[in-house]
Amino acid sequence: MSLKKINTVLAAAFILFILWFGTEYILSPETTAPGYGLPSWPSGDGDGFLVVKGIRDVVLALALGVLLVTGHRRALGWVLMVEALAAYGDMTNVLAHHGSVAIALGVHCLTATLMVINGLLIIRETRRAAAAAEAPARVRVLAR
Repeated sequence: MSLKKINTVLAAAFILFILWFGTEYILSPETTAPGYGLPSWPSGDGDGFLVVKGIRDVVLALALGVLLVTGHRRALGWVLMVEALAAYGDMTNVLAHHGSVAIALGVHCLTATLMVINGLLIIRETRRAAAAAEAPARVRVLAR
């Protein structure tokens, strides 16, 4: 399987995972929230704050999805790496509030790190494609 196909499958998996997780926070925040890793959650009207995380995740997934579907692969690589900061932020939030270290590292940190790796692989893939496309153009210029 080519690097491009592997990168596409990984990016699509991230998009679907983030979209699913965000949707869960919007539809049923009270049942999804314990998996985030914090020791306690807001109750009553405070549950509305959990929906904010869901909306954030859905928007992040949609931004990645648009770049994947439209073929803007280099931008997709960069945005994957930038969006990994949200997952690193979630990890930091859980650790700063004495939440589950296992969830902070095993879910948030692992997800963020895999997103960075996928982003770097996509940038590497697009760099090779750009160099290959540029080579014939150089030959034409030198031939003049």
